[in-house]
Amino acid sequence: MAHAAGKQGPKIVSKSSAGGTGAAGAGGGPPIMPLASPLMGKKKKPFLGMPAPLGYVPGLGRGATGFTTRSDIGPARDANDPVDDRHAPPGKRTVGDQMKKNQDDDDEDLNDTNYDEFNGYAGSLFSSGPYEKDDEEADAIYAALDKRMDERRKERRELREKEEIEKYRMERPKIQQQFSDLKRKLSEVSEEEWLSIPEVGDARNKRQRNPRYEKLTPVPDSFFSKHLQTGENHTTVDPLQGLGGLNTPYPGSMTPGTGELDMRKIGQARNTLMDMRLSQVSDSVSGQTVVDPKGYLTDLNSMIPTHGGDISDIKKARLLLKSVRETNPHHPPAWIASARLEEVTGKLQVARNLIMKGTEMCPKSEDVWLEAARLQPGDTAKAVVAQAVRHLPGSVRIYIRAAELETDIRAKKRVLRKALENVSKSVRLWKTAVELEEPEDARIMLSRAVECCPTSVELWLALARLETYENARRVLNKARENIPTDRHIWITAAKLEEANSNTQMVDKIIDRAITSLRANGVEINREQWIQDAEECDKAGSVATCQAVIRAVIGIGIEEEDRKHTWMEDADSCVAHGALECARAIYAHALQVFPSKKSVWLRAAYFEKNNGTRESLEALLQRAVAHCPKAEVLWLMGAKSKWLAEDVPAARSILALAFQANPNSEEIWLAAVKLESENNEYERARRLLAKARSSAPTARVFMKSVKLEWVLGNIEAAQELCTEALKHYEDFPKLWMMRGQIEEQCENMDKAREAYNQGLKKCPHSGGLWLLLSRLEERVGQLTRARAILEKARLKNPQGPDLWLESVRLEFRAGLKNIANTLMAKALQECPNSGILWAEAVFLEARPQRKTKSVDALKKCEHDPHVLLAVAKLFWSERKITKAREWFLRTVKIEPDLGDAWALFYKFELQHGTEEQQEEVRKRCENAEPRHGELWCAESKHVLNWQKKTGEILAEVASKIKNTF
Repeated sequence: MAHAAGKQGPKIVSKSSAGGTGAAGAGGGPPIMPLASPLMGKKKKPFLGMPAPLGYVPGLGRGATGFTTRSDIGPARDANDPVDDRHAPPGKRTVGDQMKKNQDDDDEDLNDTNYDEFNGYAGSLFSSGPYEKDDEEADAIYAALDKRMDERRKERRELREKEEIEKYRMERPKIQQQFSDLKRKLSEVSEEEWLSIPEVGDARNKRQRNPRYEKLTPVPDSFFSKHLQTGENHTTVDPLQGLGGLNTPYPGSMTPGTGELDMRKIGQARNTLMDMRLSQVSDSVSGQTVVDPKGYLTDLNSMIPTHGGDISDIKKARLLLKSVRETNPHHPPAWIASARLEEVTGKLQVARNLIMKGTEMCPKSEDVWLEAARLQPGDTAKAVVAQAVRHLPGSVRIYIRAAELETDIRAKKRVLRKALENVSKSVRLWKTAVELEEPEDARIMLSRAVECCPTSVELWLALARLETYENARRVLNKARENIPTDRHIWITAAKLEEANSNTQMVDKIIDRAITSLRANGVEINREQWIQDAEECDKAGSVATCQAVIRAVIGIGIEEEDRKHTWMEDADSCVAHGALECARAIYAHALQVFPSKKSVWLRAAYFEKNNGTRESLEALLQRAVAHCPKAEVLWLMGAKSKWLAEDVPAARSILALAFQANPNSEEIWLAAVKLESENNEYERARRLLAKARSSAPTARVFMKSVKLEWVLGNIEAAQELCTEALKHYEDFPKLWMMRGQIEEQCENMDKAREAYNQGLKKCPHSGGLWLLLSRLEERVGQLTRARAILEKARLKNPQGPDLWLESVRLEFRAGLKNIANTLMAKALQECPNSGILWAEAVFLEARPQRKTKSVDALKKCEHDPHVLLAVAKLFWSERKITKAREWFLRTVKIEPDLGDAWALFYKFELQHGTEEQQEEVRKRCENAEPRHGELWCAESKHVLNWQKKTGEILAEVASKIKNTF
């Protein structure tokens, strides 16, 4: 800075250091150059003609600066003078205020209080200087650095802020949180205590509690007439006048003695207004005026303007539209908008006058004539349309409007025929005219219509429908010649052949259609053709539908995507109700993929759900021929025969299945089930013995034990169980069956021993732990049962079934608090377990159940147990419709859950009709559920082993109690 000052110092001339003659300053700088004289040399100076240096101001060195006059800055203003802006805000309303504000803005705050040791001044020291490119670059660099540093500390800062907010909320809780414990205690308040709470009195004074309402008295007509005659037009009492009487505040506004109020004229005006309104709402029928007296008041209400705008807005719109009309009188939208504005505001006659003026100014505008016809009443509208036809003889819309105005069919036909003479190429006119004719006349008209409009597909197809078979074929051939690019003509031709039992031609026509359309440059859109096939299916043209599917199903699909795309297409057709289309897609897919088991299965399930038993069995016969190793296809065929009570056929199918799959466990067990269900117990035993020798598996042994057990041969069952456990000691169901057989025989110690041995071999089997704990609970050993479940939870920490049993054990023992505590721990261990959340909902008190169900749905949105709990909740609150919706949602998401079907059936037994009950029962039988706590307790009971699904459903529903 010192250096800079030194450089600049010689340029500064001080008055104190300069003499009267302008000598050099005391600083020792060079003397000031004297004024040039004529004698100083005649050579041209080198600086003349050169541009001035940067920042040079002429005359500044000798003090000859420029000056400003009053004309440059305007007249002098006092500090207290008001500014030009009349609406300036407070603090800016005088010249002095504005000057002070500008000065404050310009001056920087360089006070010591605004200085910081690290950051410097709060403002910018150099804000008054020029802002150059390097300043902008420096600011961008600093901003990037600040952003980077802010990102580095962002997580730490957000965490600190979050902790501070939590700490603040703990120190200063909301009033709602402070009184939460008192709210909970409200549940303990009895009804008597609640009713004994005194009512809060009204603390206002008597005048506020009982305000005196303003009384309004109607003024008689004689009062107005009297004061009108005396020349007074101000008839309100001025409260400031006290008892001074009536006074006219603006005298002279009415000449005394000229006022006159004639009641008779008012009555006549009222009658005139009523006549006008009657004429507006009247209907003109053959010259007579008919008014509906009952609907008269309603009509008057409808005449009240229903516009939402303000009156001032309507006036502005009216002025604007008037300006548009005057500026450009030949602009049709201006006349239409003006008429509609008047119509909306209730001035129908003004609207009619305006639009008629519009027809004079724009006689060639179709829209103006149509608007005029709409606004005018019956006969006048016809006259308007006739005038419009004279001006626009080729307008189709005006002819259609003219036909609509006619009430007689003959008159309509006459108008349309006249129209067709003038506009013979209009498809719309031909279609409207044909619709009014009888079939024979329509056929004649259509034959003429296709000559006039040879490119209209609709007219050709309509003519083909009305013609005989031979003539229709000729018509469609002509149509194809005239319109070679439309697919609908070809499809109609195929439907025509099918309708006349000429099905062998259908495939040829569709194939020709594809070839012809491609030759004419038409792109074959697969989705459009499939939609056409669906329409053919719905119209009953099955052969055409199948031919279209076969022709287009493979177009535009990559080879590796074929199977996936075709399965999606089939599902889409089923969803749209086009079953024949889906069947055709499956048939084509099976031709292309004959060895794909998944395609056969999809087709079989389709036939099972939508076809007949014969079609299913025929399909399954083809399926097992192509996929003999697919056990499920054999079993479906055998089951279909068995359900049709054709047991020998089912046996023969299973025999063939044995040949294809010699040691298949599934087929062995299916054969055993077939024999046992038909009471052929000896054959079943022999089959099981063969299976144990040729294909010994744990399931075969289990079914052997089960058969002896349900038939009452306990000793044989125990022997088989012992033999099975020698081979398969790690199969938990065998240990369960052994324990349950001992329990049935009342041998509790042996049952306990069986369960304990099983748990040594299978410590992760939840079912064994549950059976052992229930055994101990049944014999009264509650503490031991609790200990067993705790041990089970240690071995299987994420087992929701064990947690649920622990909660229920405490609940059954009457320890509700411990049950709630255990449930909280269980939800921490298994936060996404639906069965735990479903139980938690009904552990809560009734007011809190809804909140708990919302939490459960957030955690397990699609869990069937949670959905079932919500349905039960609505049922308990008697919200029947909502409960039914949630039951339907549950059985749709998980049709295998038997408990949902049983509760749904119980619900319908109480609140539904017989049809609804029957529908639930049928749907349950089709679903064949196998899981669910209540369901398995009944379906797996030894006494119910031969019961069908419908019987088990009724049994489970009868045992359900409404104790939620």
